Amino acid sequence: MASAREQLRDALARPGLVVAPFVYDGLQARIAQHAGFAAVYMTGFGTAAARGMPDVGLLTMTEMVANSRSICRAVDVPVICDADTGYGNPLNVMRTVEEYEDAGAAALHIEDQVWPKRCGFLDGKQVIPRDEMHQKVRAARDARRDPDLVIIARTDALQSEGWPGVEERAKSYVDAGADVIFVDGIRTLDDLDEYAGRLSELSLLYNGQLRPAREIEERGFKIMIHTGTLAVAFAALRDAMAELAEHGRIAASEDPRVFAELVTLLGLPEALARSGRYGG
Repeated sequence: MASAREQLRDALARPGLVVAPFVYDGLQARIAQHAGFAAVYMTGFGTAAARGMPDVGLLTMTEMVANSRSICRAVDVPVICDADTGYGNPLNVMRTVEEYEDAGAAALHIEDQVWPKRCGFLDGKQVIPRDEMHQKVRAARDARRDPDLVIIARTDALQSEGWPGVEERAKSYVDAGADVIFVDGIRTLDDLDEYAGRLSELSLLYNGQLRPAREIEERGFKIMIHTGTLAVAFAALRDAMAELAEHGRIAASEDPRVFAELVTLLGLPEALARSGRYGG
């Protein structure tokens, strides 16, 4: 069976779009795999949110790698991971790549924001010089031990430098060794089309849900990380908590099939069978 990294490399080499929903824990990743997704995306926003924090660079590399490891262990499909800015200079980036690779990541992205970074859709982002990021991408490429690990270079320069600056950065990062380019902060259809048109010769990642996956594929993108699952999970849990607080019960949870499906998804029957072999 092909490794997760080989699966992702093969998918990127073929026509079509890889859709990877946002997940921030092993349960969500298993739900995504069970639904049929060929990859998942470990969101930095969600990883911070799960710890009760905003996505403004408060988590350490150790915390992010630990979360990526738990997600990678939970599923067989490729896990694409947020690695923020690489957590320092090129030497730090090399350590970051080694740690994510050891954790099982199939791909990781590093971004050109000043640290501490901000969520990609926030205003006021600042970016480091293009040449400085070029060297960080070179370091990421050189640190990679498994050639199938996909290095994604993200730029957040659209707000401050416009499309000419983004285009220069994207081409520089590919020259440095990036396999995929990720322009974040795409808020309008015009920007989406500009992104697809200006960088059409590159392998591109789109973050968002401006259009359905089919239309993103038609624009030539290779990866789509879908933000919608995070908001839906939040809304469902918020409403369930409110129902419990107001009515003393959560009606949907009283269907025994829901809990049975959950423990089956988590592999309880297989765990009990293994235990039984040893007298458990």
